[in-house]
Amino acid sequence: MDQRTTGTGTGGSGDAVRRVLRDPQAVIAIGLILVAVYALRHRLSTETLLSLVVVIPSIMLHEVAHGVVALACGDDTAKRARRLTLNPIRHVDPMGTLILPILLAISGLGVFGYAKPVPINPRRMRHPRNDAVIVSLAGPATNLALAGLSILLIRVFYPGGSAFDQAYYLYQTPIGFQLLFLLGVINVILALFNVLPIPPLDGSALVERFLPSSALPAWWTFRRYAMLGLLILVLVDPGQFLNHIFNPAYNAWARLVTQ
Repeated sequence: MDQRTTGTGTGGSGDAVRRVLRDPQAVIAIGLILVAVYALRHRLSTETLLSLVVVIPSIMLHEVAHGVVALACGDDTAKRARRLTLNPIRHVDPMGTLILPILLAISGLGVFGYAKPVPINPRRMRHPRNDAVIVSLAGPATNLALAGLSILLIRVFYPGGSAFDQAYYLYQTPIGFQLLFLLGVINVILALFNVLPIPPLDGSALVERFLPSSALPAWWTFRRYAMLGLLILVLVDPGQFLNHIFNPAYNAWARLVTQ
């Protein structure tokens, strides 16, 4: 008998799993259950919880910015796909928005992730090659704007005093200061990471824009396989390449906030 019809064999189980993973609400529920189970067994730290609170909306706003700027450039693909919304369900990528940040947080490796990419069609833009660069850089620019907002809010609500003196001992400071400080530093790191000139990161659009037309076919071929190299860079980080970028950014951010 056909296992897919009865739903009792591996095919039926596999189909059921795929149906669940295609449902963002189901994935969100699973993610929340995983966090709850871990919290009950190990108690999530304040740092982990606050980092998750910051990173998930930050990467979603990053993607929305791509779609908003694309619309301003004449491409309504994201709008027609109903992605110009702050509804988080429409931006959840099961792996990048929930599973990866949670696993990294649980492992003590920091919190990082990505949202479902907003669909963009450069051919619908008024000036495809130039507008595509502007659209790509809109994401990191949004992260920097959020970082700037965090400075403003810190200056308003925590104008000097003990919170600033203890910035290098962040988790001894008031919870509001911790949240705003993380909003800044996480968004600075997201902006820096995304401007790396490696496909599919946003910075690769700059490389593509200035390549001669004769080099584009080779670039497009490279782009198909670049994701593997990016994953190796993130997971293995030979020579602590990313730390050489992120640590100075973190220290500069802490000095900027505490001055």
